[in-house]
This record gives sequence, C-alpha cells and structure tokens, in this order.
Amino acid sequence: MLLETVLFDLDGTVIDTGPLIAESFRHAVRTVLGEPIDDEEMLAYVGGWSLREQMFRLSPDRCEELVEAYRAYNEPRHSGLEFCAGMRELLLELHAGRVRLGLVTAKRRSTVEVAFDHLPGLEGVFDVIVTSEDTELHKPNPEPLLLALRKLETTSAEAAYVGDSPFDVEAAKAAGLRSIAVTWGGIHPEERLLAAGPDAIVATPAELATALGARSN
Repeated sequence: MLLETVLFDLDGTVIDTGPLIAESFRHAVRTVLGEPIDDEEMLAYVGGWSLREQMFRLSPDRCEELVEAYRAYNEPRHSGLEFCAGMRELLLELHAGRVRLGLVTAKRRSTVEVAFDHLPGLEGVFDVIVTSEDTELHKPNPEPLLLALRKLETTSAEAAYVGDSPFDVEAAKAAGLRSIAVTWGGIHPEERLLAAGPDAIVATPAELATALGARSN
C-alpha cells in the first residue's frame, strides 16, 4: 500500500552532497584546529544536528570559527550540485501520485534555497520544508519530523522518513514514522545504518519506490 506521506532528508538522500559535506568538515577542522579529523570521529557528528551543534560538540571554544570555515568552503561549491541518481524522477513520480511530500533537513533555509536554485525541478514538489531554523531541537530528536507532520495535518501512522544517516533513522523511530535508510549517501556505511535498526534499507531509488509502496516487485 502506498504511503500517504513521505518525509525526506536532503543531503545524501535527495542531493548528492555526501562527499562535499565530508570535504567541508575536514577542511574546517584542518583550517581552524590545525589537525586532521579521523573519519570515524567525523561520522559521530555528521548527518543529524545542525552545523553549529556539530561544531560546538567538536570544539565549544572554536565553534563559530569552524562554522565560518565550513560555510566558506561549502557554499560556493553548491553550483556543482546534482541529484542523487534517480531521485528527481522518483520525487516527481510520488508527487504525481498525490503523495504528500516533506523535506526535513539540518540545513539553513537560505542554503536549501541555494541548492534548489541549482537543481531545477524541485519547485512545488514538497508540501512542507523544515530547516534548522524551524525547531529548537534537531535530529536525532524527533521534533523536526513532528513539526512537518503537524504542518501537513497528518500523523505518523501513514508516514515514512527517508534518510542516509543513523540520526535520520533514530529520529524517524522516535517520531513513530516508518524509517527507511538509503545507502547512497556517501558518508555513513551500510553497517552503521543497519545498527540503527531501520524498518527498511535500500540501495537504489527503485528499491525505495518499492519500500514506499509506489511500485510492486
């Protein structure tokens, strides 16, 4: 049965920003703290909290410098953004099928708008967009997902959240949504996603469509 409502993470789920996020994080740490960051340590921060929260947890005293260095490296490179393969087509298919779609991201709204400017075809697809400015708490806390459901005037019973990080899975489970993890994000390995206990894990948009009930096997 096709779900009535599907919420999506943005980075690494809809748009192919996983490698850029990792590069930006490494650049900020190297520039501000003067040392590299181990990939395993980086995975503990990326994919859930807002950027400022990530950097505060990494280095409270240098948080603002880290945020500034990250954005200075990251945002000019948005001009090269691309959709994750097959995701634009799937979103349009779901939208045409009258599935209510939401976007729940740790990005700032202005950065989401920059991404949309470089990725034509997303205008009007999402019925609601929740960004880091919209809630006090962020993933893995369920507050952003619950806000999206309230804005859509629906409940978690017929909804799913799709994301590429363990934080996405944890937030979905805490909000009572069906949790679907995608493996194409480019940051979190499949074993880390599986350890979070998603309801489903998929490797392609075609598999995601099946998990959402949009297509049969």
